[in-house]
Amino acid sequence: MKKICENTLKCEFPSLSQNEALARSVAGAFIMQLNPTVSELADIKCAVSEAVTNCTVHAYPNTVGIVVMTMKAYSDRTVKIEIRDRGVGIEDIGCAMQPLFTTDPEGERSGMGFTVMESFTDSLRVTSRLGRGTRITLTKILSKVSPVT
Repeated sequence: MKKICENTLKCEFPSLSQNEALARSVAGAFIMQLNPTVSELADIKCAVSEAVTNCTVHAYPNTVGIVVMTMKAYSDRTVKIEIRDRGVGIEDIGCAMQPLFTTDPEGERSGMGFTVMESFTDSLRVTSRLGRGTRITLTKILSKVSPVT
């Protein structure tokens, strides 16, 4: 059976720390149409939170930029969420994805953002260009819905 995109939503917001909660809420409301389990809902919201926090902290240091979040729901219960910025970019994605790596050792950063995103999704894809920004694509395949008896 061919996978069909059944719904999509795109939103933009400033890279302000308070908008991390907004992104979590929007992502949660969007996937509710697929009747996820409580665990699946929490997983997606946590992964989105980490991705948006990365934009806020790393993409636009000492300034505010725009974060774009695009969500797609597919007929096979796959959810794809793309978080994109036009910030400074990531010099070495492989290095940045290593647990405990951080570009902000003096800050309160644990260096676990990508690890958390990977652990709560089925697939994580990161692309970046220096001076042009970063794109994070989170994919989560939701469990099949049990028929109501």
